[in-house]
Amino acid sequence: MSDSVVPFFFFLLEIFFKGLADPIKTEKSVLAAEGEDAPLSCQLLETKDVQQVTWQKVLEKTERNICTYSEFFGETVDPDFKEKVQFTEAGLQKSSIVIRSVTEQDEGCYLCLFNIYPDGALTAGTCLMVYELHEPILDVRRSNSPTESVVSCSATGRPAPSVTLTVLHQNLSFSQYTSTSVTNSNGTVTITTTALLSAFSSTEVGCSVSVLSAAPRELLVTVPGLTETSEDGLDKQTGSSDRRSIWPLIISFIMMMMMDVIFIFLLRKGLQRRNKKNSHDATDNQKPGTSPLSDNVDLRLRSSERKTKHRIPAITVAT
Repeated sequence: MSDSVVPFFFFLLEIFFKGLADPIKTEKSVLAAEGEDAPLSCQLLETKDVQQVTWQKVLEKTERNICTYSEFFGETVDPDFKEKVQFTEAGLQKSSIVIRSVTEQDEGCYLCLFNIYPDGALTAGTCLMVYELHEPILDVRRSNSPTESVVSCSATGRPAPSVTLTVLHQNLSFSQYTSTSVTNSNGTVTITTTALLSAFSSTEVGCSVSVLSAAPRELLVTVPGLTETSEDGLDKQTGSSDRRSIWPLIISFIMMMMMDVIFIFLLRKGLQRRNKKNSHDATDNQKPGTSPLSDNVDLRLRSSERKTKHRIPAITVAT
């Protein structure tokens, strides 16, 4: 039911029941959320000879009986409403029914008729309004200004819900309110309210949404502190921002350290292989069973023998 239809609905309700019997106590309107049970009741305040109590639903051009109660026949419910309507209190002076799991099709006016002998029927009516309201969605993000946050809250309902932003800090307030409305294909309306909040320290903001006179639904979130400037001119931000800015530097440093370690390891590995190869080649050049020291001694001995042979002349003995 749209916002323009609601006032007209109550205007027709006032005209429809004007002049009806006052001796019947009932609620003129009942509000129920979609999917909930809606109780309807009426009570005859005067003592009368009531023969039967009948509940009717008002259609466009007529009324349709949905359930009755009489002293002789007891409770009777129309087969089409068997799963929908149930007596919660059956009596000739007071009658109460409940409409289970209401939907938009259950909206409308219902009549309670006390059939009195020999006076006829005394009638009172109640109009049922079914609303739909989903949980609000509250979003907070930074604006282009370093000292402001953009706070938006959206809610979907039928009829169009009201959306109200609040800030718990008494010295803070919202500014530059904007509101948008989108009508969905199922008849619900989504309202989004957006405003700016200026704050240096963290605070809580709330969103309250409601439809008609139904109890509001509320949601609270914390707005983190914005960037502050210290006396020495350095920017101080929230701890989460510092951690996000430092992590890339830490990761880069760790990767550089790992590359240095790998390089040093490969360099040492190469030097070890080269030294091992040189040692192996030197071993292969040596004769079997000898050492370089023994070879040098042998060479010196041979050289001494050759020199001795040249210095001592041969002596010939004559006989």
